[in-house]
Amino acid sequence: MGYAEGIVFPESFRCYPAAPPENRKAAFPEMSYLVFIEFMAVIVGAIYGVLLAARKGMDIMGVFAVAFAVAFGGGTLRDLFLSRSPLFWIGNPHYPVIVFGIALFSGILLRHVRRIRPLLVFPDALGMALFALTGTAYAMEAGTHPFVAVVLGVITGTFGGVVGDLLCNELPSLFMPSPLHATCAFAGAWVYLGVLHFDLPERYALAAGILVIVLFRLAAVKANWCLPAVREPVPPADPPG
Repeated sequence: MGYAEGIVFPESFRCYPAAPPENRKAAFPEMSYLVFIEFMAVIVGAIYGVLLAARKGMDIMGVFAVAFAVAFGGGTLRDLFLSRSPLFWIGNPHYPVIVFGIALFSGILLRHVRRIRPLLVFPDALGMALFALTGTAYAMEAGTHPFVAVVLGVITGTFGGVVGDLLCNELPSLFMPSPLHATCAFAGAWVYLGVLHFDLPERYALAAGILVIVLFRLAAVKANWCLPAVREPVPPADPPG
């Protein structure tokens, strides 16, 4: 995977030493962790998309379309905001091939599954965690402010699922009162940056962020933790008479 030119981290959050492009590979020894996490995020996102499509009884091409949207939707939006070129799944052509393979074999894998909905929670939480942290890391790598990096991480972690829900003709849970979703990604991304701030290795920061997001999301679903809805005030009833 190529890296953007002129990457400079804010001093207190720099994960990797600045280096000329020709020395970038040697200067970023821990980038392999991030690449691996992105790879796993694509797989988990595709599995979540397959489960979403299977609930609607789609054929193989429909399953592939939803899996593709979930796996690449958030990251594509992030890359467009950061002007990263090529898009991450175009620069890694094996990603779409893997998603297609997962969709192709989904019929065999899900043949004996009676209920799909209970299976959605874990890949949803894990995929959001993996994508949110890669999004945050790439945004920091591009030199954005930490808050902007976290916002882009949340977008990366959640908007693939939004597109998947829309393709399945469902109102995205992100846009209605439901167990905490984007909030979990927001919190985990700050944990990731906080660990980096204390000059701990990248792998510890990634592990801490993933753990916080996954456990926070699973707990929110189990306990039904929700943010209060913002509603239009109800006008007082007219007095009788």
